[in-house]
Amino acid sequence: MLEVEGGKFADVAPDSSGVRVFKGIPYAAPPVGDLRWKAPQPVVSWSGTRSFTEWGPRSVQVNLGGDIDPLNKRMSEDCLYLNVWTPSNAAGEPLPVMVWIHGGIHVRGAGSQPEYDGTHLAKKGVVVVTINYRLDVLGFMVHPDLTKESGMNTSGNYALLDQIAALKWVQKNIGAFGGDPKQVTVFGESAGSWDISLLTGSPLAKGLFARAIGESGGLFNPSPGTHWPKPLEICEQEGIKFAQSLGAATIADLRAKSTQEILDAMTKLPPTTFAAYRQPLVDGYVLPANLPATYAQGRQNDVPLLVGWNADEGSLFAPLFAPPPGAPPYADRMRAQFKGMGDRALTLYPPGSTPQEEETSRTAMVGDAGLAYGTWAWAERAATTGKSAVFRFYFTRRPPGAPDYNYPAWPPSAPGAFHTAEILYVFNNLHVRPWAWEPDDHRLAEQMSSYWTNFAKTGDPNGPDLPRWEPYKAGRGGQVMALGKQVEMRAEPRRDRYEFWDDLARMMLAH
Repeated sequence: MLEVEGGKFADVAPDSSGVRVFKGIPYAAPPVGDLRWKAPQPVVSWSGTRSFTEWGPRSVQVNLGGDIDPLNKRMSEDCLYLNVWTPSNAAGEPLPVMVWIHGGIHVRGAGSQPEYDGTHLAKKGVVVVTINYRLDVLGFMVHPDLTKESGMNTSGNYALLDQIAALKWVQKNIGAFGGDPKQVTVFGESAGSWDISLLTGSPLAKGLFARAIGESGGLFNPSPGTHWPKPLEICEQEGIKFAQSLGAATIADLRAKSTQEILDAMTKLPPTTFAAYRQPLVDGYVLPANLPATYAQGRQNDVPLLVGWNADEGSLFAPLFAPPPGAPPYADRMRAQFKGMGDRALTLYPPGSTPQEEETSRTAMVGDAGLAYGTWAWAERAATTGKSAVFRFYFTRRPPGAPDYNYPAWPPSAPGAFHTAEILYVFNNLHVRPWAWEPDDHRLAEQMSSYWTNFAKTGDPNGPDLPRWEPYKAGRGGQVMALGKQVEMRAEPRRDRYEFWDDLARMMLAH
């Protein structure tokens, strides 16, 4: 018999490798009824003994073209659950903990997705936790009524507050699963990586994790069309407009709407609409300031950082941002978008002499603007103003047999080393996809899962039988670990592109 915050629960039988998985553990009260759009509340206690053998419901979310989680069909506003994989531990010493924050543009995803199965990581001597958190409008709604009732003069960022609540739960309860609350590593991809970058800038998350891993995402980019957190006042006005679209004049009216009515309204919003009520904001509470300002002043939660992105981040999303028929020529569009920096942009992303060359440049720009630059800036700032080690990676392996383009259908794929491609290697879960895996892929998955778990144990990814990974040094001349058919340290690629976006970001912040 085991016990956590809320009550007692039954142990489960281990698999053949000694790993036990506990599914659907509540880490906060169900955010339903009057708790919709409120900070997460303490777990509701239960009597008797619960059995944690079934995934908790995933957060309410739109279907963008495929079932992300065939193992878990349940969906509900009652979604604040987590899952724990814990290995056999003959030594009995508390084990390092890895807490996964899933991606999905803040509008989809769940901790129970099969690619996030923590079994293979746990077999390497860590406790793995995956979480659900509120998504889309239910996770980020901003409205003057919510600001007034909060007691903190703010609203929104409920998804981040959920993640913080889960990390607090880990601090209090992970010992029941053999985990060490002093050795918690947060790791995540895409929107999950965005959120981890924000958690490093939030005073509410201070002390809740000792290390951080970010894959393909950091919210350092104020460029148009990306996901820069907006100020509260602008977000409140956008929230009012969303409420009016549902015929709701107040938050009380909105809370009276059914889950289905909210979901229907969410479904009408295009997935590429990054409105304030769907994304994090600088609220003065969870996020006192934007990340560039926080890091420039050295006020971040300074922990060892492992961070990087994939070689072809833009290939998955470029078709969504294709120019409409009859649009001006590429060079004219670039000069209009970047104004005085247009010629420099055209040097870095040239139109070329064929439509294919132009498309290659446009795809690269989409990936750099939305994902690569923000991750680069995170590493660069951390290595400049922080005292902890930074390790950078560059993932170059295209999964063999993956479809050329498959978005928004699930699982996503696109040409090259596309966005999300590294996840199966990190978790060593290649078997989840029926693709034509080669020995190189199995070797890479073994190496990457070892790098990640080593980092969770010591703050350093290095270990026996692995190519040496040197810490990243900010500025020109830095090296990164290339993760692909060859695993080796290489000179930093494409720095001239990221310095362009950095100059553009500084210019926009100055205005």
